[in-house]
Amino acid sequence: MSEQRTTIQSDGGGEGPRPEPIRFFGTTWVNHDGGYGPRRAGVAVGGLAAAVAGFLILRFAHQGLVIAEVGGFVNAMVIAMFAVCAAIAFRKTWEGFGRRLTGAANPDSLRSVKVVGFIGVLLAYSFRALTEAPGEKLHREEYETARAQYEKRRSTRTGNPAARARRKTKGGGRSGKS
Repeated sequence: MSEQRTTIQSDGGGEGPRPEPIRFFGTTWVNHDGGYGPRRAGVAVGGLAAAVAGFLILRFAHQGLVIAEVGGFVNAMVIAMFAVCAAIAFRKTWEGFGRRLTGAANPDSLRSVKVVGFIGVLLAYSFRALTEAPGEKLHREEYETARAQYEKRRSTRTGNPAARARRKTKGGGRSGKS
């Protein structure tokens, strides 16, 4: 069964499920208000800029290996490691926007791969922000499901329970005899 992240709270202002905040967006993704558009643009541009900066840092580090003359095999292994980790990190981050990852694909189990392949994570955030807030579709589905379940539970509990008990005993309900 999927993990429910939407919580039911009562803070005096209203009861029912509360949307889960998304990183960089808070709960503005619900109604697309509070600077949602500029935030999406900022995440897209910022993610791309950070990916380019990260690539330049890795290029600088690679030049250090070349200067140190560690050999072609080590250079190839370092490049392959960063490329493979970036590809895996991109794919798993992208999949995480559409569904909750569980089991072996748990985000905690992939943390080291995502750290090494940070460029893939940044590119996934940047590309996803072009269409929606990263993870918005998943959060919206969970939030709407939680709202529907809450409304269903709420509608079945309306009325005074004591009055329902009296109606059942006056002939409309079940009696103790079968």
